Amino acid sequence: MDLAYLRAHPHLLPTFLHHQRIRETPVDGGSICHTSRLTFDDGESVFAKSWPENTGAAPDGFFAAEAHGLRWLAEPEAVPVPEVLVETPELLGMAWVEHGSPTARGAEEFGRGLAALHRAGAPAFGAPWPGFHGSAPMDNTQVEGAWHEWYGRRRLAAYLKLSVDRGALEAADTARVERVLAGLDRIGADEPPARIHGDLWTGNLLWDADGRCWLVDPAAHGGHRETDLAYLGLWGGAPHLDRILAAYAEVSPLAEGWRERVPLHQLSMYLLHTALFGAAFAPGVRETTTACLGLTA
Repeated sequence: MDLAYLRAHPHLLPTFLHHQRIRETPVDGGSICHTSRLTFDDGESVFAKSWPENTGAAPDGFFAAEAHGLRWLAEPEAVPVPEVLVETPELLGMAWVEHGSPTARGAEEFGRGLAALHRAGAPAFGAPWPGFHGSAPMDNTQVEGAWHEWYGRRRLAAYLKLSVDRGALEAADTARVERVLAGLDRIGADEPPARIHGDLWTGNLLWDADGRCWLVDPAAHGGHRETDLAYLGLWGGAPHLDRILAAYAEVSPLAEGWRERVPLHQLSMYLLHTALFGAAFAPGVRETTTACLGLTA
């Protein structure tokens, strides 16, 4: 059993795991899935993600969505993306990437690569596969039309409803988001669909042993390139963020006013978190909607 055999017989990975024919070492890989390093006798490794057994079955299409996204992001060969080796309804196996530390040079390379990835484009906003953002279903219905209409309906309004249903937002918070939705047509940020990662906060950047940045855990779809850039600034921000953004702008200059629109894009992430985790993230919704209302006035 080695990596070449696995590529030829990916469906056998669960069997080899069950019979302990591969050495399995738990590794940190996020809060949703069980993650481990699978090592073959020749020393080659695979990174595996599976749904925790004590929480029932994985949502239908969960691992398929990630596999579709990884392959789609890899197509332009703009930014390194781990190779998908195994995809089943219960498990995803990817080529192992040896971990390292961020470097300024790697950040600049990543910025230029991300710009090229975005410029590869998408046929429409959304994607041909049902999506997930974290563990939450993500409406990838593909439609023609302006970005602000698609974003308002498929992201902001959808996550707002989930948040309200959970009881995570106060009435005043909900009203502010609704005011943002009503004024989206006045922001003037529309662009053609870009090929975006869709969940590009710093935790989904993997820096390898050479200091290069890889994309992992995508919620990939055709979207607005500013969404990826805005997410890079969340929760402490990506390492060497200024260098990433400067290198990005060398390849693909950003539209005037993009920095002022950062809260508009980050609002979708905060609403997702109130939908998933509750009122602890409501202050983020409050702050971003306040900034957004200044754009729609």
